[in-house]
Parts: sequence; C-alpha cells; structure tokens
Amino acid sequence: MPFEKSNRVLVCGATGYVGGRLVPKLLEKGLSVRCLVRSPEKLRAFPWCNDERLEVIEGALNDVETVKTAAVGVDAAYYLVHAMISAGEDYAKRDRELASNFVAGLKGSSCQRIIYLGGLGELGPDLSAHLHSRREVAEILQTSQCETTVFRAAMIIGSGSASFEILRYLVERLPIMITPRWVKTETQPIAIRDVLRYLVECLEVSETVGRVVDIGGQDVFTYQELMQMMAKSLGLRRRIILPVPVLTPRLSSAWISFVTPVNARIARPLAEGLRNRTVCRDDSAHRLMPGPLFDVQSAIDAALGKLKSGDVETRWSTAGEMPGDPEWSGGKVFEEERSETVNASASDSFAALSRIGGRYGYWGADWLWWLRGLMDKAIGGPGLRRGRRHPEKLSYGEAVDFWRVNGYEKDRWLRLHAEMKLPGDAELEFRVEAIDSATSRVIQTARFRPRGLLGLVYWYAVLPLHFFVFPTMVNGIKRDAEALHASQSA
Repeated sequence: MPFEKSNRVLVCGATGYVGGRLVPKLLEKGLSVRCLVRSPEKLRAFPWCNDERLEVIEGALNDVETVKTAAVGVDAAYYLVHAMISAGEDYAKRDRELASNFVAGLKGSSCQRIIYLGGLGELGPDLSAHLHSRREVAEILQTSQCETTVFRAAMIIGSGSASFEILRYLVERLPIMITPRWVKTETQPIAIRDVLRYLVECLEVSETVGRVVDIGGQDVFTYQELMQMMAKSLGLRRRIILPVPVLTPRLSSAWISFVTPVNARIARPLAEGLRNRTVCRDDSAHRLMPGPLFDVQSAIDAALGKLKSGDVETRWSTAGEMPGDPEWSGGKVFEEERSETVNASASDSFAALSRIGGRYGYWGADWLWWLRGLMDKAIGGPGLRRGRRHPEKLSYGEAVDFWRVNGYEKDRWLRLHAEMKLPGDAELEFRVEAIDSATSRVIQTARFRPRGLLGLVYWYAVLPLHFFVFPTMVNGIKRDAEALHASQSA
C-alpha cells in the first residue's frame, strides 16, 4: 500500500493517560480527530473538547459495528487501549477480544495505518503475563489489512502515570525499602513528551509504516538507580534499598498497593513486568524521527513540577470503564440527607464542595476518613492515597480518593460513587440550589444499598459515625462557601 499522509485520524483510548494528551497534539498539527469513547462526558474536562476539528462517537470496542462507523473516512487509527485497569484478572482475554474487534471493524474501511503503543521487553523469553498480553495485542493488530506501526516503550515518566506514581510514592514514603531482586533490572524510561512526539511524527515518516519501533529516553538505569534519582528530585536523602530474593509478585503488589495509590489488581501485573529487562534494541526511533530527548532526571523534575503546580493533564486512574449508575430500585436503600442554607451564590457553594478529598480532606474528622482509607487499602481497595487530579477542579470520570465522579453538572450537581471495598453500593451526592444571587442551598445525600446480611451489619456498624461525619461535612462546605463569597465581595 503506498504511503499517504493522514488528514483524519481515529483515536481509541482518548480518555486514557496517553490518549488524553495525544489528541490535542494531533489537533495542533491541523488534523481532524475522531474519538471513540465509552463515556463522552469524560472528554468535557479537557480544554480541547470543543475544538471544531474534533468529533466524538460514543461506543465501545466490543461492538464491531460501532468500530466500523468510527472508521468511516479515517486515514489512520491509534489503538491506545489496555484492559488491565478495568477487567481485573481477565485483562489478557479482554485485550485479545477488543483488539480482534478493532481489526474486524477496520476491514474494508479507508484506514491505511494502525499505530499501537505497547511495552518494551515483549520479545524476550519468560515474559510476564502483562507484557505477553501486550505482545498478543500487537500480533492481532498486525493481522489487519492496515499497516501497523508498533511502538514499544518502558516506564513512561510523566505526572499521573501509574509507573511514575508507584516510583514516587515508594521513594517518598519509605526511607528504608526491602525490595524484590527486580530493582536491579535495567530499564530505559521515556518522558511522556517524547512518547507523544514519536506518536505524532510517525504519521509523516513513511519508514515507520509496518515496523516495530523501540522508543526510550537518553539513559539506561536500574530501578534502584531510578529510586535514588527520584529521592534527589524530591529533595530527600538517599534511600536505603535492600533487595531480597523472597518477595513474590503477589507480595510485591500487595506492598505497592498498601504504600501507593495503585491498587493490588493493577500493581501485580506491573510488578511482574519489572522482572523483564526493558531496553531498546536499537536507535531506529531516533534515526527515523530525530529530535532532543529528555534525560531521566530532567523528565522526573518536569513531572514533579506539573504535580506541584496542579497542572496534570491526564492521570492513570481516570482510565477504565465507568460504573453505571447504581440500580437503586429493588432492595433496601438507606439514605441520609442533610441540607444547609448558605449565604453565598450557587457557584461559590459548588466551588467550595468541589474541593472534597485529596489534600483538602473532608472538612473535619479527617482521622476517621484516614482510618477508613487505611482499612480499605488493607483489603485491596484504592484507599485515600489515590488523591485527585486537581485540588479544586472536578470532571466526570475522575477519581477522588476512593470515590469516582459518576455525575457532574457544574454549579449544580456532584455525585461520587464509592470504589472502596464495601458489602454494597454507596454514593455521596451534592446538589446546589440557587435561592437568589447571594444565597443558595446545599443538599448532601448519602445512599447505601447493602448486599446481604453483611451489608446490613456494615450499615448499622458505621451509622453512629454518620451523626458526626456528615453534619461536619455540610457545615464545613457552608463555612468555606461563605468565606469564598466574602473574599470575592470584598
């Protein structure tokens, strides 16, 4: 097939960590971009969501007909989908199914190219299940009628990436670490900005068509060396690292889950993959698409700078399927509603309640929330350490500690769905009603639908705490909203 430059591209995975940063780069190049996403509401958080060259199609890759519709008129398609976050232990099977559906959906379309981002280490022996799954996806995509460019990257260094978050939290929280032997494995990390440059530039470089291209940064280090570099960037003393041969991937992932925001379900495949050496086989990427590359220390510093300023474009925790609205009909539903009249506008009240979680906390009794988060981490939940992307801004699909935003209307409505380990379904909802231009009402509602006897026991066990926690929250929101209103009126 002759090489032709692309004018319209399809992006699958636009709400994920890489995809959410790739789309604006493609738009900056003057391309028309079509995104196939399960939850279009997630895209509303991005400043580029209203670009006239952006088209959004709602649908999932498990529907071949939807893929066919999305592929109409496109010249190239990015496949940036990985089921590890949403499919649990069956992620490899799920990845195969989605990749096969994608290939079937492109059959007979105008699409000439597929561009896929996989993982370094896929070609060696004794692969982890995670890297083996990445290799399987690449092989399935390569059966397509479209020429496939497979990029292979190791750890991506960028604010909000899962691997970077693991590294940062381990170093930040543990001055002494007993680690598996994999900390002596060599890897060649790459800055997210360099990944994006390669993904965009390959559209204009004919030599990348139909090739497997390893991409990495300037440096090759062991994970142990990366930990010390992270400590330096954080302004911490050198960490004491003691590698031992007895820590299994299961134990390693449990420890990662306990210390970092990444839960054990995601941490385990990542930990298993660390035993494979992940270094570029050659410098073909740099020869075909020359340009400056970040060194590791500069990439870490840049990512930490983004975190410090709160300017995190995308985050690993935002990816994945949204839990649908809980089906509250059927079965007993416990509900607690509290409201306060606030001497502040609706927008100020909403701005105040939107600070919930993360470093800001829950307006009091934070030690109780901390204890609940610790209990959740201990049994494999996300706990509180997942934090939030921005200290004040929220959008549909975002993670907030052990909650997920599954309902959002600016200045009016916020609904959080609990992703903590619970014997039931839980929601925390806030509604703001404008009374007049300087007065509003904040309505806070907690709902819980128990599953079985254990769910009923749980509800009545925590009920006494509600009489302290929930009034404290709504009164704290009132206090903050009125302070905010007063500061703006001064």
